Amino acid sequence: MIDLKGEIAVVTGGASGIGRGVVELLVQCGAVVAIVDRDADAMAVTLEGLGSAPEVAAFVTDVTVLDEVHEMRRQVLTDLGTPTILVNSVGWDRPMPFPDTDPAFWKEVLDLNLLSTLTVTHEFFGLMLEQARGGRIVNIASEAGRIGSLHEALYSSAKGAVIALTKALAREGARHAVTVNCVCPGVIDTPLYRSMPDPHAASRVRAIPMRRLGIPEDVAAAVVFLASPGAAYITGQVLSVSGGLTMVG
Repeated sequence: MIDLKGEIAVVTGGASGIGRGVVELLVQCGAVVAIVDRDADAMAVTLEGLGSAPEVAAFVTDVTVLDEVHEMRRQVLTDLGTPTILVNSVGWDRPMPFPDTDPAFWKEVLDLNLLSTLTVTHEFFGLMLEQARGGRIVNIASEAGRIGSLHEALYSSAKGAVIALTKALAREGARHAVTVNCVCPGVIDTPLYRSMPDPHAASRVRAIPMRRLGIPEDVAAAVVFLASPGAAYITGQVLSVSGGLTMVG
């Protein structure tokens, strides 16, 4: 088990899906974790599942709203201290043909998948640069951002931008011991995935060399490694967690 005692982590989208898997593993590894999510009901369920561990704090925040992010930052610094780990795990999509999309949908997808990562990272990146121990930032993008995905033009665009942001910030943070990496999940069995009817689900699983959907724990293991001291010399990297579905050179 990776030892993260003494680390303070902020996880956005931490009340469900991949984010919740990351929170649970960070707690198991000994980190103090700030769970950030706008869904108060899901947050309550997650906290109950964690047994109200003293090393967990909850911040109900819409990370697409700048004022709410400012207030979350203030509370995290006051209650917990300066984070050493940031995991941007917010994500959402509703697949549809690009001609059927409209500017309101564009904004919703870009706000949730790109703007949230920009906004939250901007709040904490400078603080990490200033502290002697540096920090670890892990962004959750998607294989859609690397190779494109049918009927997910906006989502693919947003996650592709997250990958580019990761690489740019990795260069900026390297001399300050701040690493910035990106994990790209493939098809993961989450509440969001289950909420979207998939007529090709069976063939999708057959296309995965490992012959199963991923689970949040698969992604969490990669995230926590990149957030650990063992990844201190790894930055600007994009790690696929897809069961072999995509193999990008």
